[in-house]
Amino acid sequence: MTNRSARHRQRQVQAQVARADRHRPTKGPEAPMQAGAREYPAPPFPKQHQSKPGDESKLNPPPMYDAPFYRGSGKLQDKVALITGGDSGIGRAVAILFAREGANVSIVYLKDEEADAEITKKGIEAEGRKSLLIAGDVSKEKFCTKAVERTVREFGHLDILVNNAAFQVHTSQFEDLTAEHFDETVKTNLYGYFYMAQAAVKEMKPGSAIVNTGSVTGLLGSEALLDYSMTKGGIHAFTRSLATHLVPRGIRVNAVAPGPVWTPLNPSDKQAMDVSEFGAKTPMRRPAQPEEIAPAYVFLASPHCSSYITGEILPIIGGYSGG
Repeated sequence: MTNRSARHRQRQVQAQVARADRHRPTKGPEAPMQAGAREYPAPPFPKQHQSKPGDESKLNPPPMYDAPFYRGSGKLQDKVALITGGDSGIGRAVAILFAREGANVSIVYLKDEEADAEITKKGIEAEGRKSLLIAGDVSKEKFCTKAVERTVREFGHLDILVNNAAFQVHTSQFEDLTAEHFDETVKTNLYGYFYMAQAAVKEMKPGSAIVNTGSVTGLLGSEALLDYSMTKGGIHAFTRSLATHLVPRGIRVNAVAPGPVWTPLNPSDKQAMDVSEFGAKTPMRRPAQPEEIAPAYVFLASPHCSSYITGEILPIIGGYSGG
């Protein structure tokens, strides 16, 4: 009797849902979500492709990084930050907001990216703070050590490291992923983070912070970015492990895991047709702009905002899209 009663109730619910579904209005295409202080571009974008490592000044539309509605409040007053990959994309937006919060900022970038780096430098100085540009390759241990030493020599100390430099190129077939390709990804995305962090912690005092850039691909995987996804998952594990290791020294370590962001990284990887639809498959139907991601780095770097947060991975992916 009980089983029949439960079956009857369940079938009533099923019938009610079926009736509601039949009368549900047909959905049209969903508009991209706009929830910020200003409207952000959405696909389709102009078809475009760039050679590595990419040039932000050539992106159409230009990435939005200056966050004009963000007001600083001294969260990083007189701190010194070193940001890898700080010439463009997320790194540039983070540098601008760090400066707006009172930090002096050292930028690490590849030698071919001087033009982008100079724009970032001017942006930092427009906020009334000092900047230092350091060109080089984070996959080289000696360079990372020298970058930290030069930053400390210039500014007197180091409080914040943002590991952000990355290499990404898709591979449609697993068999086409060469050892050279795999090695370049691992050396940049994992060795680079390790070398920079190891050099930085020697200079850091209690209250300092490391913020790593992970990725949604490290959380959900990516069929065409096997090597990149692997390294980003490794960065997440490195973040949690290093955070635990550095607790006795008072240094916090966290990571931001962005979804698709409109930066030179992807147009210098994807084909022009794919770039046109970049970010369209997220629930928000668009990629993030760098200025939408950067406040998370301020939050995790500031001892005023996140003193009890370490070993965390903060996803900013435009809504969960794992199915």
